Amino acid sequence: MSGQANSLRAILLALGANFAIFLSKLAAALITGSGALLAEAVHSLADCGNQGLLLLGMRQAGRPPSDEYPLGWGRALYFWSFLVAILLFSVGGMFSIYEGIHKLSHPEPLRWPWLAIGVLAFGVVAESISMRGCLKEVNKVRDGRSLWQWFHETRSSELLVIFGEDLAALFGLTVALLAVLATMITGDPLFDAIGTIVIGVLLVVVAVAVASEVKALLIGQGLEPKQREALLAFINDCPEVDVVLNLITLQMGPDVMVAVKARMAPARDQLSLIQAINEVERAMKAKFADIRWSFFEPDVMD
Repeated sequence: MSGQANSLRAILLALGANFAIFLSKLAAALITGSGALLAEAVHSLADCGNQGLLLLGMRQAGRPPSDEYPLGWGRALYFWSFLVAILLFSVGGMFSIYEGIHKLSHPEPLRWPWLAIGVLAFGVVAESISMRGCLKEVNKVRDGRSLWQWFHETRSSELLVIFGEDLAALFGLTVALLAVLATMITGDPLFDAIGTIVIGVLLVVVAVAVASEVKALLIGQGLEPKQREALLAFINDCPEVDVVLNLITLQMGPDVMVAVKARMAPARDQLSLIQAINEVERAMKAKFADIRWSFFEPDVMD
């Protein structure tokens, strides 16, 4: 259902881009004294750590079920994704706001502005490559929905986080570039401080939006609406099933748990009924590869 997107590719692409950008931003921030650049450097470093946490989450999500964890570790990915949102809020957003306020109180002249502009331009290019790769994976599963609708409905927390980070990074780089240009033209470091605060507010807004969506997954969301409708229609169309009475789905990271209560078509005997149920479950898992656990309760007509 949702396994078409290559989240690992998007994460590795973002990790490489953010590490290269971090090094360039840090060097330029130390030379120029730009608070906006320093805020962006911290943001890029935090993003590198965030991608490491997502990789850890994906690795844990692949652990097999056990007696202690009978439904596996799939939802561990949601925990690490939520932690990433918290780090984006605190390390990225709040630090940037603090740095901007500090610059307002203690303004410093901008040194080597053209170097800062060059680094920011490099950052825009690198983040654009990362965002392009992320959008390529998102478009595989967007299914005609708007990006906002996908953002709200997706069950792929790692792809959700990468998209949010890349979006915030591109807007942040644009704000930083405008702040440096305004400071260079006017000679007033106030623009640099304001740009730093705007970047911080932007990161906080994105972090809160991502955290809100991942929180829903942590609580326990079912399949995406269109996928649930497709699964319901498929089971109803099975010749062994008369009508589905209830369908419960639960997204468990990359895997899905399904519980079905259905009125079955008349069967000759109990053995035939069991065989019919087994056939429906086999067909369901063959059609929807993400289903790992299925529980089927028949309601036989008299």
